[in-house]
Amino acid sequence: MPSPVSRRHFLTAALAGGAASPAQLIAAEVASGFHEPARDIPFAEDADVIVCGAGPAGVTAAITAARAGAKVRLFEWRGCLGGIWTAGLLGYFLDFDKPGFAKELREKLDARDARANSKSASRFCYDPEALKLLLEELCVEAGVKFQFHTKVCAAFKEGNQLTTIVTESKAGRQAWKAPVFIDTTGDGDLGALAGCGFKVGDAEDINAVDACPCQPLSLNALLVVKDAEALREFIRFGTPKPGENTDGEKKKRIRDEIVKATGQIPSYASSTLWHVRGNLCFAMFNHEYGVKPWDAAEITAATVRARADMHRMINGLRSLGGAWEGIQIVATAEQIGVRDGRRIAGRYTVKTDDLVKGARYEDGVALVTFGVDVHATTAEHNKAKGAIHTKGVKAKNYDIPLRALIAKDVDGLMMAGRCISGDFIAHSSYRVTGNAVAMGEAAGVTAALAALSKRMPHEVAWTEGLEKLKAIGQRV
Repeated sequence: MPSPVSRRHFLTAALAGGAASPAQLIAAEVASGFHEPARDIPFAEDADVIVCGAGPAGVTAAITAARAGAKVRLFEWRGCLGGIWTAGLLGYFLDFDKPGFAKELREKLDARDARANSKSASRFCYDPEALKLLLEELCVEAGVKFQFHTKVCAAFKEGNQLTTIVTESKAGRQAWKAPVFIDTTGDGDLGALAGCGFKVGDAEDINAVDACPCQPLSLNALLVVKDAEALREFIRFGTPKPGENTDGEKKKRIRDEIVKATGQIPSYASSTLWHVRGNLCFAMFNHEYGVKPWDAAEITAATVRARADMHRMINGLRSLGGAWEGIQIVATAEQIGVRDGRRIAGRYTVKTDDLVKGARYEDGVALVTFGVDVHATTAEHNKAKGAIHTKGVKAKNYDIPLRALIAKDVDGLMMAGRCISGDFIAHSSYRVTGNAVAMGEAAGVTAALAALSKRMPHEVAWTEGLEKLKAIGQRV
């Protein structure tokens, strides 16, 4: 690599020969890297609430805020709404037996025959294409201005208040101003850009985040099978028959079949199949360990490994014949599924003790009924003890308070979904998408009330939010 001195000599000579302008020389001559010259960015100030990330929490927050009377912009870096539900082919809804927008989604999916093979209101599979269409229709109906292929890349404050974000897309860099923002990126991207403190995984020391002692990633797939009924002994969440295997037994049977087909224990020892409809199934068969979800190079490498792993296992199962005859991948997910990212510091931190005691709060916005779900954090643990453990914690039903959705370090910023303020164990419980929807609903209505009344979110009482949700028909 040429030294800085030799590079300067080269650039000086090039400039003297007319090959570069003074501006180009200044741009290139920074010892620590490349200096990007300052430039003006097109600016928009047409929203009361800006939501970054259109996954389960984000799309709910945007629709709710718009229904509450706010002008809303929603940015999403993928090509559809729904995030992990759709681009991530998650396959199922968990902890979804809740009032409000969750109930509305259940009913609307039922009306389209798109909620699959279960009468349970709490956990069920769904048609991902039908869900994409439904979410787009609901956003259009509510008046949400949403934009795909657009990622937040910078955030700016006036004093301690977040006032402006910058996005990057095919349209270039654009600046957007609003009185209230909601981070629903999953990984707390906006909160981190705005300067908020955060925790990652099981690290107590923020300086240890590079070690990423966090839960693994999974790349799901949509499959076509010859006969779903022939695979009943392996498929979860279907309508059970008398004497049918439990979910745990079904997972063990799949693991044994993958070992038989490939000679290796699957990277996710509790591999799971769900039935969508007809001959379509979802599969979650893999884990990727120790990956920082905000590191693009690491995420890329993990995705490539996981996709190859999934194809190897499905091809192996097909070679067994019998019930597996004809099984093949229709599509692997556009995004690898991330369980564990940044948890942005809030005005309250949901703690393990809240689960143990079954804490209830006056500003409780979501009642969590899901247990502790910590997937194996290493391949060795996956092989030795299975994929899921609880660290000895027995969870009772508990509340997530509104305060955990409001940033502590930056005014005008809320969070919803898995990037809210909580500890590692609590996060493993509330991160499922039924709770993300409830949090998105609360963040959306609170953000709208704050923006329209020229207050900060922490100045809005949850009683106001509940009254507004009832007024718009989302908590009746």
